[in-house]
Amino acid sequence: MTPPQEKTQDQDPQAEAEELREEIDETREDLGDTVEQIAQKADVKSQAQAKVDDTKQQAQAQVQQVKDNPAPVAGIAAAVAGLLVLLWLLRRR
Repeated sequence: MTPPQEKTQDQDPQAEAEELREEIDETREDLGDTVEQIAQKADVKSQAQAKVDDTKQQAQAQVQQVKDNPAPVAGIAAAVAGLLVLLWLLRRR
């Protein structure tokens, strides 16, 4: 928002009216943007849906990464299986 300009005695009334209209239009645009931003923040359902979509995309990317390179996951699974077998053997004694 621009500060009001100082009025001079020499300013034409039509020019002054046009300047006021421009200031009013600019203020309306600023106010409309502000209301839109507030409405977006208040729309909890939309925010929740956006978060769900974001989480889905991240999960899909991780699944694709595992599909592309399953070795680390297989290694972890083998280590866990080995640990379980070791625990089972120790308990048998």
